Amino acid sequence: MDIKLDEGFQFGLGAFETIAVEEGRPILLDRHLRRLERAAAFFGFGPASVRGVTEEAVHKFIADQSEEETRHGAVKVVLSGENVLFQMRGNPYTEEKYLRGFVADISKVKRNETSQLVYHKTLNYGDCILEKRAATAAGIQERVFLNTKGQICEGAVSNIFFVRKNKIYTPQLNCGLLPGILREYVREKFEVNETVIYPEELMYYDECFVTNSLMGVMPVCQLGSICFPHRTRTDEVRTLYESQKMSL
Repeated sequence: MDIKLDEGFQFGLGAFETIAVEEGRPILLDRHLRRLERAAAFFGFGPASVRGVTEEAVHKFIADQSEEETRHGAVKVVLSGENVLFQMRGNPYTEEKYLRGFVADISKVKRNETSQLVYHKTLNYGDCILEKRAATAAGIQERVFLNTKGQICEGAVSNIFFVRKNKIYTPQLNCGLLPGILREYVREKFEVNETVIYPEELMYYDECFVTNSLMGVMPVCQLGSICFPHRTRTDEVRTLYESQKMSL
């Protein structure tokens, strides 16, 4: 793999997408490529499609991988000023993890909602990786960031939703979070109230779930000291997504 030492490598000025692959099919590929194009425009790279990041290129890359890798895996597409990279890896999320649900905690690291970088999926991903590793070391599955105002914004590798009296809520975008692909899907399929949520308000919610492109919809059974024993609405959201994802 030939990697040029550009500003993406040196300073994190680049973008990436991680696309779920099920039975050889990339899920929500068109949405991922649209988001990558927005990031390319933000960084001034020019159109990603002109540099070979197209639906056809992704499908060809998947076709060149082993059947085992593409049965339940992920394609990562990395774009920087001088680099275009495709990588294949497994998807770590299993049915057992959905049945157990996630235990999460509030991170001590704050999201900077004034930075435009948080609204794109960039190679400036150090906080997310370090907090995800810290969560694993602590025996939990996710860390949730607050912004500089103390408002809940997103997980280290996920968007977050809450349910109260059967209504779905999620932090509004200007709290400082990535507009996730699954977040967009859930907002299109269900009535979702975008609002400001503080940690001290968590006791008033009945359910919690997190989303990203690889996990889909994951129940959260505990966030900090607050337990969420119910998952009726969460299961409804997940069931719809799982029934539709192969056609998305």
